[in-house]
Amino acid sequence: MTVWGAAAVDEAVAGGAGVVHVGTRDVVTPLARERARELGVEIVVGSPAPPSAAARGARPAAPAQVRPLPDPAAVSARLGSAPRPVRPPSGALYRRGAPTGRSSRRSSAPPGRGAPGGRVGRVVVVGAGNVGMIAAMRLADADAFDEVVLVDIDEGRAAGIALDLTHTAALSGFTTRVRGVGTVEEAGRADYVVLTAGRPRTPGMSRSDLIATNAEIVGDIASRLARTSPDAVLVVVTNPLDEMTQHAWVSSGFPAQRVVGMAGVLDTARFQALASLAGAGPAEVVGAWALGSHGEEMVIPLSQATAGGRPILERVGPADLDATVDRTRGSGAEVVGLLRSGSAFMAPGTSAARMVLAMVADRGEVMPAAVLADGSYGIRDVYVGLPARLGRGGVQGIVELDLRPAELAALREAAERIRERLGALAATPT
Repeated sequence: MTVWGAAAVDEAVAGGAGVVHVGTRDVVTPLARERARELGVEIVVGSPAPPSAAARGARPAAPAQVRPLPDPAAVSARLGSAPRPVRPPSGALYRRGAPTGRSSRRSSAPPGRGAPGGRVGRVVVVGAGNVGMIAAMRLADADAFDEVVLVDIDEGRAAGIALDLTHTAALSGFTTRVRGVGTVEEAGRADYVVLTAGRPRTPGMSRSDLIATNAEIVGDIASRLARTSPDAVLVVVTNPLDEMTQHAWVSSGFPAQRVVGMAGVLDTARFQALASLAGAGPAEVVGAWALGSHGEEMVIPLSQATAGGRPILERVGPADLDATVDRTRGSGAEVVGLLRSGSAFMAPGTSAARMVLAMVADRGEVMPAAVLADGSYGIRDVYVGLPARLGRGGVQGIVELDLRPAELAALREAAERIRERLGALAATPT
């Protein structure tokens, strides 16, 4: 397996290549995908062509496997059922936070699936709070969909944000229709759904403190989405992320391939930004993976972290790097404490949209995401953050990195802590 970074793409372009061929087992980082789009270079997965000199110059990793996810019916039988979904106790819980600011730059994405001209028919964002608003804005700006629909129990809020976003069409150059409605049933059949609904954290509150309240909301919405959009791919953003993703999978009855959690993309971006502040160089040249849980058991394997294509320890000292990892784990709480009301929304909303756009592009991009473990890394039958190859239909498989023993142990420990919290959720009276 070869890990392709932005530097490898730059070298390929410098050598006159207009197409970069990568193996089916290679890992192409999100930064490499972005760089290729900027330079107008096509990345082709599955070519029999041998790796170029640029690829050979990238940081190598041990041979890896991409394994399909397990049969969901068999896993469900082993895990048992989750708490019975109920209606949300409050309409306000369909969204998160308070008003937000403007987007800073336009996102772009290749054409998607499901509609004439390669566009995707519809993406639904459930929850018209801060995170949902940013996600909807990024998805509309990408101009890869016929329609983006915001859903919120406060229908006026959803419709108002949708109209406000529509007013930016000429400014941002998109033709995607934007609607706001009060129920997922009114939204209509979706190709992709981003689930942001839930109570946000307040200062002093952990993600786990939200588990019982948000389980009611997520379970109800997931079961209704399954009836309205039985073929959709569901991207979960609601906290506590890992537990809510598994709860959405059980409540929806969807195959595990079509239910995925967002947090790894967000946590990786946070590490990249903070490593840049610590002296690693521009955030875009930092390569890393945020795995494990979205919280205290987050695992950032430094054996896999790079800066400018070289080991990150060549630019950042061990003490500063450890401090950066710790700050990444607590970044969500740090934002909550600074805001005093509400929680982070710019990076989470952008991360959720980024995942959907990667699936729409259908280029086999590998991203860190909460997926149902299939035995890779010695973990099975629990949703946990792992490197996953994404495609049109969701998760195509799990990629195994060559982790150090301590990193692998920490990843397995994170999975066990998530499993324990899921057990407590299942035991909660409904």
